Amino acid sequence: MARVTRIAINGFGRIGRTILRQALDASGIEVVLINDLAAIELSGYLFQYDSIFGPWNGSVIVDQDAIRLSGRSIRYVNSRNIEEFDLDGVDVVLDCTGAVDADLRAARCLEAGASQVLISGPASKAEATLILGANEERFNGERIVSNGSCTTNALAPLLRILDELFGVTGGQMTTVHCYTGSQPTIDQPRADFARSRAAALSMVPTTTSAHRLLSEVLPHLAGLIEARAIRVPTASVSAIDLTVGVRHGKSLKDMVEDIRAAAASSPVLGWIDQPLVSVDMRGRPESLVISEAEISLSANGLLRIFGWYDNEWAFAARMLDMARYISRRAG
Repeated sequence: MARVTRIAINGFGRIGRTILRQALDASGIEVVLINDLAAIELSGYLFQYDSIFGPWNGSVIVDQDAIRLSGRSIRYVNSRNIEEFDLDGVDVVLDCTGAVDADLRAARCLEAGASQVLISGPASKAEATLILGANEERFNGERIVSNGSCTTNALAPLLRILDELFGVTGGQMTTVHCYTGSQPTIDQPRADFARSRAAALSMVPTTTSAHRLLSEVLPHLAGLIEARAIRVPTASVSAIDLTVGVRHGKSLKDMVEDIRAAAASSPVLGWIDQPLVSVDMRGRPESLVISEAEISLSANGLLRIFGWYDNEWAFAARMLDMARYISRRAG
């Protein structure tokens, strides 16, 4: 019988709830605890009725300390500090709070009995930042791991195969990213002036953490790839637009064939050969779905790749994959 990874979800927001939707149908995963500041009745409601992914196809019943999902009971606690509870027997705490000090609190989760902590975002004090399809083989038993960002999960596996195939000499990446909860629905003061503007009314040039994280995940490409973001007024699904210089030039046809073959053997990359749009990519589990029609090669050898990623669904899928991976590799 395959080993079951017992997880606790700390933070039941967009990523936490999406993780649970997938975990209920996933093999080798058992959710044993959910912690969030919201009242259990509200968390149950937001899990059942989702504006992006639609209603959950099952019964949701809440009581004082548990959410019951089609007969499965999951303990629910309501605290700013999950480490206050006994975490003995929890293989991996998935910290989905988005809190800037998540990596500092992770050590306290270990003290409370958890075996490992996986953080759903950049974490400067994590022991490792691991991206499936890019550098997961570097795992060496670390107990506090960052799963990076959704954009890094989309970009890093693509860059790895391009570098292995053709030798990347440099590049520019723009993520065309749907708006998120960090942006206001009406103009409101933020540290970033542009991100102070109403999210659903404008395209907003801004930064992406992928620029910094690439140097951790693929250190041999550090400084070679510039990355920026444009937040756009759509509620779900984002895209990577990457242009790179390469050492080993080929014809466009040969390069497309090489990239297609590499994507087919990757556990996290997908491929489409139809002219699809962002709404068609909703709910896709791949870290990046490469669009064949958008691959192009300039006369001076610059290669352009475009791909889609569901920044919530795919990232949640990678959180579960990584939780299984580090738990089983740790023994």
